[in-house]
Amino acid sequence: MTENELSNIIIGCAIEVHKQLGPGLLESAYRECLRYELLQAGLDVQPEKPMPIVYKEIKLDHGYRMDLLVNNKVVIEIKTVEAFTDVHLAQVLTYLKLGNYKLGLLLNFHVTTLKQGIKRVIL
Repeated sequence: MTENELSNIIIGCAIEVHKQLGPGLLESAYRECLRYELLQAGLDVQPEKPMPIVYKEIKLDHGYRMDLLVNNKVVIEIKTVEAFTDVHLAQVLTYLKLGNYKLGLLLNFHVTTLKQGIKRVIL
């Protein structure tokens, strides 16, 4: 399945979660519910996937954690904020670069309709 095909499924699942829960919860609640929906859709989902940082000759295993990695292709970063900032975009871009992934989805569940809270990030 391509990244674009995956992103369509992921966005559909995210919309379902947002319809059921609405805005106002913690990121962890949305992450777990989205994970459930993605698993029900038959996708491979790795929650809180560690993202080690390699700098020259050293590897920092205690780097960062992606919220979700789907089919080892699409990075999902979940937010519950008033609006995306440049830092949120930079975070997803960093995950894409470090993991050599092509597509990331930045999802903000703190919106009236989820369409307002979706940002596709392409490396």
